[in-house]
Amino acid sequence: MKEVLLVEDDFVDAQTVRRAVKDLGLSYNIKHVTNGQEAIDYLASDDVQYPHFILLDINMPIMNGIEFLEARKKVKNAIMIPVIVLTTSQYETDRLRCFESSIAGYMVKPVDYQDFIGVVKAIDEYWSLSEYPQMDLLRVTK
Repeated sequence: MKEVLLVEDDFVDAQTVRRAVKDLGLSYNIKHVTNGQEAIDYLASDDVQYPHFILLDINMPIMNGIEFLEARKKVKNAIMIPVIVLTTSQYETDRLRCFESSIAGYMVKPVDYQDFIGVVKAIDEYWSLSEYPQMDLLRVTK
């Protein structure tokens, strides 16, 4: 089972991610937080279940996705967790700022549900082939 941290303030979008994961039959345990600060707090906690990857929205209150990317650099081992931005933002400046912060990918949320399923499937296929570090070993160095 893949541990996934979903950082998304929109309840409908979070439910759409969960629905797509279920419809695709993916074995994901999704931890959902609603802004970047909650994600930082979660990753910095002593009992964190390190996610295999983070799905990150950009436009959120309190701490947006780009601010989260900067803040995660200060949380031990968080920089090792791949981040896939899943957002409505099509601004080139947002893409550039995200890639400058070492994201693994940038996906624009499709409006059509079938297209959204295609995006989630592509994310899963890539990360099913990718070799992960043993995330439980990160605890030792925390």
